[in-house]
Amino acid sequence: MTIMAGDRRPVPVRPDAARWTTRSAVRGVLVVVHNVTSGQRLIEAVRLLEGDLRVEVFFTMAPTVFSAGVEEFLDRLGATTLPWQRAVDMRFDLALAAGHGGLHELNAPVVVMAHGAGHNKLVSAPRRGRAVAARGTYGLSAQWLIRDGRLVPATILLAHTEELTRLGTTCPEAVAAAVVAGDPNYDCLVASRPDRARYRDALRIGARQRHIVVTSTWGGNSLLGRTPELLHRMTTELPRDAYRVTALMHPNVWSGHGGWQVRSWLADSLREGLTLIPPEDDWRGVLVSADCVVGDHGSLSLYGTATGAPVALATYPEADIDPASPLGELAEFAPRIRHRRSMLAQLARIPEEFRREDYARVATRITSQPGAFARNTRGLMYRHLKLKAPASRPFARVADLPGPLR
Repeated sequence: MTIMAGDRRPVPVRPDAARWTTRSAVRGVLVVVHNVTSGQRLIEAVRLLEGDLRVEVFFTMAPTVFSAGVEEFLDRLGATTLPWQRAVDMRFDLALAAGHGGLHELNAPVVVMAHGAGHNKLVSAPRRGRAVAARGTYGLSAQWLIRDGRLVPATILLAHTEELTRLGTTCPEAVAAAVVAGDPNYDCLVASRPDRARYRDALRIGARQRHIVVTSTWGGNSLLGRTPELLHRMTTELPRDAYRVTALMHPNVWSGHGGWQVRSWLADSLREGLTLIPPEDDWRGVLVSADCVVGDHGSLSLYGTATGAPVALATYPEADIDPASPLGELAEFAPRIRHRRSMLAQLARIPEEFRREDYARVATRITSQPGAFARNTRGLMYRHLKLKAPASRPFARVADLPGPLR
């Protein structure tokens, strides 16, 4: 590992580079950030290295179309960030990623994890700017894991044993590298549920108000892409004394269009009382505060099942989702929002038809290691680093309080 120093400004690679540093760590870890969403997931793993003076962590922005917002994300962390080509030219003891682009170029054992709730979406892998081969489940198919006949990740972190079974079908040569470690967002949501009142207070939700959290992933088939009028209908049709509406937009929406444009598109809804959560805020406390989640085929719809609140789908492109996935099962029974019908009547009926056991069953499919992501992942990283793990006990942290845009 070549040592660097300075906040986001690497010391030149030269024989006397060590003279610029304060400490010489014995292990170097590279965090590969493909987009803001993957960066947020990776922080849950990187924080498990906190307090260890033997380890130094570096970040790099992987080449991707959704890199907008990543630099600001890393700036807020105060992270030492290497240009991609510099990171590729260096040797690290471990690399962490929650995406797949460019990983074959790295000189390090790579641990790759999902950036959302498991592996649900069917996509084609891009190769030199073109989509190739049949669509496969993102993160579980050979087109994402194999490069030039070689398995790229040293370890594939999975959340549930059933993902291991699916991996055995889609890419059997990767099974030996897979480890079922759990899901940090699930663990955080469960740990945060006792603080539900605090999150509602932070969002200024009245004691008698029902909180409707609307979530949208990115892309043309998303809630925002297909039904952009939904938020305005909710904010105008639902009585304000009885309902509050909060929107959670995928970071790729903000990255792809810019914060000004997102706020501009939602300006009428914001004037009617919509609460909009910025992409840098912790969305998990918002989800915990919900009385009902209205979403699409994004991960937050699936994570909603871990909160105890009903989840309804405003749009759901079946062709884009693996029917064997937990999200595919959720779509079988979750109520659908009909856009030509009364919003008030539909939302009032959802609690009456709510079957808690159905949602609880899907929630158990998010992770087969509930509460254990921190312990399992820290142990795995230290095995890769060939270091003895600290004696302190890792734990699932609770979500930060949100700071909404009003």
